[in-house]
Parts: sequence; C-alpha cells; structure tokens
Amino acid sequence: MSGITGTPVATQPAASSTTAPHRPRKEPRISTASQDRRGPTADCTADIAGGLTFDVRLSDDAAAGQESPGLLLRRRPDLSGETEEIRLPLAPVEDARPAREGTGLVLRAALPSTVQMTEGRWNVFLALEGQEPRRLAPGLNDLRSLVDRTPREGRTWLGVRIPYATKHGNLSVRAWQRWPHAEAGTLRVVDNGLVLSGRLHGARLDAGARLEARPRRAGGAAGTVHVEVAVDGEEFTAELPYPPLAAHRLWDLWLRPAEGVDAVRVARILDDIPDKKRIFTYPAQRIELPPGAEESEPCTATPYYTLNNDLAVRVDPVSA
Repeated sequence: MSGITGTPVATQPAASSTTAPHRPRKEPRISTASQDRRGPTADCTADIAGGLTFDVRLSDDAAAGQESPGLLLRRRPDLSGETEEIRLPLAPVEDARPAREGTGLVLRAALPSTVQMTEGRWNVFLALEGQEPRRLAPGLNDLRSLVDRTPREGRTWLGVRIPYATKHGNLSVRAWQRWPHAEAGTLRVVDNGLVLSGRLHGARLDAGARLEARPRRAGGAAGTVHVEVAVDGEEFTAELPYPPLAAHRLWDLWLRPAEGVDAVRVARILDDIPDKKRIFTYPAQRIELPPGAEESEPCTATPYYTLNNDLAVRVDPVSA
C-alpha cells in the first residue's frame, strides 16, 4: 500500500473469478501537488494514534500582517443540512524544509488524536484575518503510519482520519469514529459464496458470534441471514452463502460478537485509502439457486465497499 501520496491511486483491476485479493502492497510513493494549482498547498502527516499535522506554505505577501492565521476544517453538510467546524491555530515552523519555488513561510497546525470528529468528509481551508476562508490544495501526504494500523485497546472510541485530494484538486479529510470496530481483512469469492476474514477491536468474540447479512432498507430484522463465525482470539472467519441473498438487491454485513451483544458494522478503515469502492473490486458470481426456489430469476452477487468503506453485497439480475 502506498504510504506517501500526492495524487489519487489508480483503480485496481477486477480480481479473478475465484479469488479476490486486496490491493498488493507497494513501496511508498512520493509525489507533489501540481505547481499550477491555485492557492496555497498543505503537506499533511498522519501519526499512528490518529492525529494529523498540516504544514501550509504561504508566500511572504500572503503571510504579511497576519497575527492569528488558522486552519479551518468544515464538515460537509449531512442530509439534515447540519455541519460542524474545527479551527486550529497556525504557527511558523522554524526548521521547515527549504520552500519550493514561489513559497515563503511555512505554518503548522496540529489536529490531535484526542479531538473527536463526526464521521464524514471535512473540507480544509486557510483562514486569514479579513478574508473569506480559502480552500487548500494537497501537497505531500505522508500516510505511512496508517498502513496496517492496529488501534490501541482499552480506548472508548476510535478515530480514523485520512487526508486526500478531491476530484477538483482540493484537500479534504475523511473521518470515521467507531468502537468497537470490525475490520475486514481477506475476501475470497468461492463457489456460490463469499469467505470473509477479519479482526474485531474493542470487544470480545465469544460463543454465539455470527456474521449477519441484513437487507438494506428492509426494516427490522426480517430477512437477515445469519452465519456462524470461526473464532481465533480477536480474528474471525465466516463463509456467507449467496443463494439466501437472492431475495434482495443490497445487503450490509455486520458482526455480532456474542449472543445478546450489539452487532458491529464490518468495514475496512485501518489503512491509508479513503475511498475503497473504486480501488478494491471483486468479481460478480452467478447465484446457483436450488430447484423450486421462489427467487428463480437468474442473478449475480458481488461484494463491494460502500462510499463509507463498509462491506456490502450487491445482487443484480443477469442480462438476457
């Protein structure tokens, strides 16, 4: 997996019809923001605890007369229209690397891991006195500490923040806040089903642990498919058969650690990839239904990651 980035990673080709491994590990890659971007850039460094450090490069003219410059993070509005803001002070960096051509002062802001961020996408702005906040462009993103991250146990919440470049060339941060958390690992497409391995953080796997496939927008527990889970310490493995999924189009995957314990959404967020839907692709497999099944229309099942990096399965009719 890449650890230092400055541009989006290309989409991984679809895996073979029998096995769907995750993106192979690559050496850390370094690239910088395009020099013709408008506005200042911000280099970003992630730490293993979940904190972020922003280094904003300003021209001497832009920094002149500024007594309290700041970095503003603004969450994109949710469906209700509500949003939030976090403002961080920017201070000069005395030992900054030599500035690239056209830049002067380097200002630093720190977002500690102890600051909670609501799940969602946060746009990053430069806030200068007497001016409207201005979007920042991504510079160098050092995300090596996020690769194969293992969260510390004993916490009460897990914060994950991944900076990335938007399609318009702006800097944003994807944030998750969860605990317990079920991290998806290897996915294998097998005959008429899916084998999922993963690791549970923040809760104990016990007798009665199971994987649950829930039909999206079906309401309540009706139609949920339950699968037994093989447990090895904090790790789990389950094989989800495809035929029971033919009844609905979209299925969300949850892990119930034990009988009577709240289920946890299965997701993949403990790495440096903010959007997995286009990166991790898996083959569609035709669902082989038993003779006389109510759902007799031919269809396929495809595992995928949602826009929130949650694991799901999509069922599609087979084209004639």
